[in-house]
Amino acid sequence: MSNECLELFKNYLVSTKKCSKNTLDAYLRDVNQFLLYCSQNGAKSIEKVNENYITKYIEYLTFIGKSDATKTRTVASLHSYFSFLVANGTISSDPTKDIKGPKTARKIPDVLDSKEIMLLLSQPKSNDYKSIRDKAMLELLYATGIKVSELIELTVSDVNLQIGIIHMHNSKHERIVPLYPAATKHLSEYCTIARPALVQNSAEERLFTNMNGQPMSRQGFWKIIKHYAEKAGIKKDITPHTLRHSFAAHLLENGAQLKDIKDMLGHSDISSTQIYAQLIKSKYVQSYAKFHPFAK
Repeated sequence: MSNECLELFKNYLVSTKKCSKNTLDAYLRDVNQFLLYCSQNGAKSIEKVNENYITKYIEYLTFIGKSDATKTRTVASLHSYFSFLVANGTISSDPTKDIKGPKTARKIPDVLDSKEIMLLLSQPKSNDYKSIRDKAMLELLYATGIKVSELIELTVSDVNLQIGIIHMHNSKHERIVPLYPAATKHLSEYCTIARPALVQNSAEERLFTNMNGQPMSRQGFWKIIKHYAEKAGIKKDITPHTLRHSFAAHLLENGAQLKDIKDMLGHSDISSTQIYAQLIKSKYVQSYAKFHPFAK
């Protein structure tokens, strides 16, 4: 199988589709694993791959215990890859056009309640550089609902502390997201006190770095939020998206319009935002069942 096609596909995902690093990695991994399967099962060129190979591969993923979510994402990855190959003239037809992944019910995300949020945000207590940085990151995530991948890709120029906003321009749609006063305060402390001490390289543009002044990684932040969740005694399963989910759910619960939340989160389709309406509805149903005397 040609590595050149895969490299062209990678460039397409980055430059045209503007995929995030996580999506890019997942798509390339899915396609690579599929092409390896095809090579091991008789297809020596991409032109030899037909619908039967796709079907058999999905059956193989089921056999080795992959989840429906993984299979659905794999079908999406392969469809994107073969659509690209048709568009650039490498192949004449898309073998995935009639293939559909298994339908999966979207999982309602776990969120922290207001008390848990306050407890988590209060955990970085010291005045050392690390605590000041961590406090700013946690406050910024809950203030804006941005993704962790967006957080670690922020540059200093993306932040306007005078009017309390961040400018998001590293995704498909640019957006301006406001900050509440406490988040602006802690971010300002980080930028004036901690960051100058951590970042010795004047050419470094990333807003948040590790303690060595290098850009913060997703894994690095994952360890940070896990650490503070444990310190706070929060038993819920904290993920990098927990503060994003909590931000959206709390806005909706307090009367914000779904469309406005969609824009703040940077969702391209409101159907992605509607999961939070389901979450709020589920919460009220549970409360009704628990406390209404005739519902018991």
